Amino acid sequence: MTAPTVRGALTDRGFVVHYLQMLAAMGVGMLVLGPLSMFVGDVGVEAHSLLMATWMTAGMAAWMVWRRHSWPAIAEMGSAMYLSFVVLFPGYWLGALSGHDVMVAGHVLMLPAMALAMLHRREEYLHR
Repeated sequence: MTAPTVRGALTDRGFVVHYLQMLAAMGVGMLVLGPLSMFVGDVGVEAHSLLMATWMTAGMAAWMVWRRHSWPAIAEMGSAMYLSFVVLFPGYWLGALSGHDVMVAGHVLMLPAMALAMLHRREEYLHR
């Protein structure tokens, strides 16, 4: 049996549905755990964005555990989510990005970063 191609994964309905389910799980994590952020006060853009990534990662990781994904896959997906914000910090520190820009761009970058993490382990996400 040959490994699935990237194109094969991207055109597989189950692969796409699982991606969308993980986005929904991230939203649930943010809605459920996000209110805890009001207890930390003003911690700065970096900490706030990483805290938000934590809430989203918690929801996504819970979903992946439910779907019986491997721990390395869960860790890679979480890393993709955090790195989507971290790569923007130098631009913020240099004044090229505002705090709002970091939040918006981090969320936007998270979408392809998650897709790349899934494609890296496409056999696992296609359940073959």
